[in-house]
Amino acid sequence: MQFKQFTAAALTTVLFGVGAASSVTAATLDRVKESGHIRFGYLPEAAPFTTKSAAGAEGYGASLCERIAEQVKGDLGLASLTVDWVPVNGGSALSDVQQGTVDVLCTPTSVTLNRRHEVSYSVPVFPGGARAVLRSDAPESLREALSETPSLKPVWRGSPAAKTLRNTSVGVVSGTTAQPWLTGAISTFEIGARVVPVPDYRTGLQQLREGKIDIFFGDRAAAAGAMDAATRKDFVILDRIFTRELYALALQRGDEDFRLAVDRALSTLYASGDIANVYAKSFGPPGDAVRTFFLWNTMIQ
Repeated sequence: MQFKQFTAAALTTVLFGVGAASSVTAATLDRVKESGHIRFGYLPEAAPFTTKSAAGAEGYGASLCERIAEQVKGDLGLASLTVDWVPVNGGSALSDVQQGTVDVLCTPTSVTLNRRHEVSYSVPVFPGGARAVLRSDAPESLREALSETPSLKPVWRGSPAAKTLRNTSVGVVSGTTAQPWLTGAISTFEIGARVVPVPDYRTGLQQLREGKIDIFFGDRAAAAGAMDAATRKDFVILDRIFTRELYALALQRGDEDFRLAVDRALSTLYASGDIANVYAKSFGPPGDAVRTFFLWNTMIQ
């Protein structure tokens, strides 16, 4: 009897939920259907996620957005759909989404509670996290210090690792989630290192190569993408992951119908297994952990 009551209540909730969802004004989809255009924002120098190309944009995030465009085109029954690739900069990218200048930010960004006050997000598209990048000729003591797993207790302040890191200069891209984490970690453990904000990954790596900073913190994929063939040998990206973050595509808040279309496109891609090919083009063949990541983030129909 209790099970029947629960089922009836659950069914009522579902029915009311469907009614509520259908009443939401699908502002983005309405405009796309009327105009025949969809606007994808991207960072032009954020390889391997997005870069500028002759066709507009390319990279991992651009490939995901192309699948979204196909899904929206089919959902709306359009004979054709034009993608307008809109270059944005890191300082205003989320504001461009919030204000409706772009429909999707195709350069994946780390999902945080603070950012969700400004924008909505798709299902996760990439497992990210901050790592340390050093020059290839960095002292072995520095590598060991950054590979050491610190205790959460204040005693780590006096450890050999803390002494090694004292008075070092540490670069990080302004506006990324790595910046407040790094500042907080240095303060908590009283390391005495100096944080040096930089505008982008390329600048950070250039300053590291020139000896202007001792360490550069950032996402491994983004750091590797900012390296060119001539200088890649000058750097080493350490294996230790300092933060674990979910990256996703930013959307305007309040438009659940459009978000559903985006998530449907991504979940279809994940479920088909073709996400492995898309991922491999930018990052190499996915390992078991990455494959599991996509399985866990596939929404069933």
